[in-house]
Amino acid sequence: MERQVVSIQPEGKSAFNVLFNPTQYGIDKSNQIAEAAVPGLSAPILQFVHGNTRTLSMELFFDTYEERSDVRTHTDKVYDLLNIDASTHVPPICRVAWGDFNFRGVLDHVSGKFTLFLANGTPARATLSVTFKEFIDVEHLVKVNPTQSADHTKTRVVKTGDRIDIIAAEEYGDPGKWRPIADANNLDDPCRLRPGARLVIPAIK
Repeated sequence: MERQVVSIQPEGKSAFNVLFNPTQYGIDKSNQIAEAAVPGLSAPILQFVHGNTRTLSMELFFDTYEERSDVRTHTDKVYDLLNIDASTHVPPICRVAWGDFNFRGVLDHVSGKFTLFLANGTPARATLSVTFKEFIDVEHLVKVNPTQSADHTKTRVVKTGDRIDIIAAEEYGDPGKWRPIADANNLDDPCRLRPGARLVIPAIK
């Protein structure tokens, strides 16, 4: 059976292999949660803001001592993934593959250590700690997590700690668009929302 090696391929370019497979890799995923402190309560109210990007982290090992060659021939290929592409003005999107594991993302961070050298000072061994952030096309995100459109009227129950500008930001993507909500609900004081009240969220163009 042919040994599977870690392969990194920048989109539109040739793939290159890592000399030695890592002993492990890590996948991290988290959510952004906001805390709203309310006087009189023993703990803040938690509110989901958005999901964060998945990250892939691993250590890549390179050793060219037996070949008596410069290990930077290999490590520079990894560092080059941080460079801005002249045609797209952003770093390249890469596919990291190892057997049946595939991860599509952008290289976010590289930390390298060079630990063995030839007699003339040429580095021959290196370990690179790399972190990739997952890249997902916007069209795919919308299909997977469809949201209600701001062009349809709906209602929303006010929670403790809600503010009209925060509601406008979540519903319309712009905190400055709070006035249509105030007008639709005949709010005398938009700055004071009553928890439990049901607000009409009007359609906007």
